[in-house]
Amino acid sequence: MKKVWFQLHWVFGVSAGLVLALMGLTGAVWSFQEELLGVINPGLSMERREGGVLPLDELVRRVEGASPDRKVASVWLLTDGEKAARIFYTPPPGQRRGEGRYVDPYSGELLPPARGEGFFEFVLQLHRFLAAGEVGKQITAASTVILIYLCLSGLYLRWPRRALNWRAWLTLDWKRKGRSFNWDLHAVAGTWCLAFYLMAALTGLYWSYEWYRNGLTSLLDDAPAGERRGPGGEGKGGKRGEGRRGEMPSGPPLVVDYPALWAGIQQAGGPQMSAYNLRLPPVGGQPARVFYRLADAPHERAFNELLIDPASGKVLRNTRYNDSSFGKQLLTSVYAIHVGSYFGLIGRILMMLASLAMPLFFITGWLLYLDRRRKKRAAQAARSGLEASDGRDAWLIGYASQSGFAERLAWQSAGQLQAAGLPVRVEPLARLRRDELERARNALFVVSTFGDGEAPDNARGFERQVLGQVMGLNDLRYAVLALGDRQYQQFCGFARRLHGWLQGQGARPLFDGIEVDNGDAAALHGWQQQLAALTGAAPQAVLGSEPFEVWTLGAREHLNPGSQGESTWLLRLTAPADSQIDWRAGDLVEILPRQPEQRVRQWLAPLGVDAQTPVQVDGSPVPLYIALAGCLLPPYLEDLLGLHAQALYDALATISAREYSIASLRSDGALELIVRQERHPDGSLGIGSGWLTEYLPAGGSVLLRHRSNRSFHLSEDDRPLILIGNGTGLAGLRSLLRASIAEGRQRNWLLFGERNIAHDFYCRGELEAALASGDLQRLDVAFSRDQAEKIYVQDRLREQAATLREWLDDGAVIYVCGSLQGMAEGVDRALREMLGDDEVESLLESGRYRRDVY
Repeated sequence: MKKVWFQLHWVFGVSAGLVLALMGLTGAVWSFQEELLGVINPGLSMERREGGVLPLDELVRRVEGASPDRKVASVWLLTDGEKAARIFYTPPPGQRRGEGRYVDPYSGELLPPARGEGFFEFVLQLHRFLAAGEVGKQITAASTVILIYLCLSGLYLRWPRRALNWRAWLTLDWKRKGRSFNWDLHAVAGTWCLAFYLMAALTGLYWSYEWYRNGLTSLLDDAPAGERRGPGGEGKGGKRGEGRRGEMPSGPPLVVDYPALWAGIQQAGGPQMSAYNLRLPPVGGQPARVFYRLADAPHERAFNELLIDPASGKVLRNTRYNDSSFGKQLLTSVYAIHVGSYFGLIGRILMMLASLAMPLFFITGWLLYLDRRRKKRAAQAARSGLEASDGRDAWLIGYASQSGFAERLAWQSAGQLQAAGLPVRVEPLARLRRDELERARNALFVVSTFGDGEAPDNARGFERQVLGQVMGLNDLRYAVLALGDRQYQQFCGFARRLHGWLQGQGARPLFDGIEVDNGDAAALHGWQQQLAALTGAAPQAVLGSEPFEVWTLGAREHLNPGSQGESTWLLRLTAPADSQIDWRAGDLVEILPRQPEQRVRQWLAPLGVDAQTPVQVDGSPVPLYIALAGCLLPPYLEDLLGLHAQALYDALATISAREYSIASLRSDGALELIVRQERHPDGSLGIGSGWLTEYLPAGGSVLLRHRSNRSFHLSEDDRPLILIGNGTGLAGLRSLLRASIAEGRQRNWLLFGERNIAHDFYCRGELEAALASGDLQRLDVAFSRDQAEKIYVQDRLREQAATLREWLDDGAVIYVCGSLQGMAEGVDRALREMLGDDEVESLLESGRYRRDVY
């Protein structure tokens, strides 16, 4: 249901946003049109004179005396005389209102036409009709209804769990950037303006739809049905008693005894009358209508209504605002509520500011919409260059990926095959059916192994359901590219099981399987060469590689000073101007670390080789100490003694890239990492962590490249998130949490573990602020060394078993990030204890239990 509300919210916002923005701007301008006209036309302001303003009868006599062929139909006058009076002449046939003129209330002299009146009339036409007549009226009316939906759906979509926490509703985080800031501005500013927009919309519909006006009148007006009239003196349908437009009113000529009429008005209004508006009927036999305001009126539109015989001055009915029911008072005050003056000058100003802010929601809404479109296009980019084929001759490329690397290699391999003119079809093993496998003649399998020999999460169902079956695959030829890590005993265990099963079903290998240790470039090149031999097409690029970019260390913050554990740092890396990296929450970066210069020179000293000696690196001369900064420096030097500089460099292995989870969003303006120092028994620092946290100077260069991790991305649909991690695993969870908040999702639960709360509560201020604002609904922490018995995140998870079940029943997705040994294994055991193996396996296969562990 929430997804439906969201989809309708952005559809209506995108379609009606421009009209609403225009209505907001024009409404803001019109709301102060009298004051603005007064600024433009200083002559409309009057200085008080002795004797006061002219009585009504004298004022009309002098005005009509100046134009004997014209009759006054309406008079608007402030009795304090601080502003010019306004009169309207009887309209010609077919027109609703005659010409209006400003009049000196002390002399009856007609004043020059006010400058800017035409502009403000056009503004009003834009506001109500888009200056397009009846068609424009229907568009603004529909947009007003949409505004009500946008207000209510926006309130529902951003409703925080801590609804009574005012900060969760009204505070804007100015530190956010990009999409996150746009969403925050859209939501928080919308909350500030919500009440004003609802008031403006609910009252604006009074002039949009007759059925709405009639219903509102029936609901609020306590007068008999035949005597009901709208606020401001308008009768049913918004007419002013002059008959239908274009028709001549019928009846005897109008007779007006102005002295008697003025006497009746004075008697009814009394000495407290501060303003009056006389409206004469078009023909005789009908009463005149007078709206007058008293000095103690609660707002500028709190009019009393007087029906009076224009020929005798006899008062026929006097309806006082203060004596009316509350419903009648609201009906009389529709316009005042619409412009905010019902609440005084402050109300008018706030309504004007809210109206001026209307384009903000159109702009931020569009930016958020375009960002979502861009991300969806980016997600499809990898597939856009390939043409899928379902034929029997199509090469089947199946992949099983934990971090996204195997998936990328599968698509790159597919591109190499298609470049040779071969039809291809790429499928994750999780979606590969038995009949598809039996129908295929040629297949490539690109599979990674998770942990110590396990299948990736999304391939566990394939292993359980398919590898245990007997099939006839005698017609299948295949090859396996296995990805793994030799530090595990069961290196490439899942790929080896797949390879053995395929052979057992009669399938024949195209060539010997290739096993890749930690993305080894030589092994990947061997795979490309094997494919080239099969297809006759040379590879277009190095398989699996994206170009490294030179980024800059912008800042480095120590996250746990005084901790008993290893030092942990938050790094902010800034992109070069021509960067092509565009990451998503959950993605990784590969960084090429360097040896510090002092370490290189110390290592070289026993070898007796000059550190400044130039050597050839990729065809360019480089000083030896700089070249060796990218190499592994073995502790035993016996085999290296006596080598000259170039031979020494050529004999050393280069440092491989290190992977780190990205802890920020692209919209944050920087790529952030959370890195813990690795310290060896001899006290030296690990190559990657030591270089990033200790030796890399501020402003120094970092070679990095992006690795997409699709299996750890935020789910496309709006689901609750359960984020579980320890230590530097907070990095990946932090980016997911930020992405979820930026998407307007607030059902987020974080379980985080470390050593001591006093030192190791990374990003504490940020997380507690998200908790206070309602963007983070739950925060459970486990600090293992703060009590005698060690407590870990899996223990906190067991304590919240009922809550876990509730969230999973609501469709939650579990994300686990951190160390495989200990934390991830413990969380997995806890989940299986509470949910059972079958349900955990189902969560893994459906993508609702995702792991990025190391």
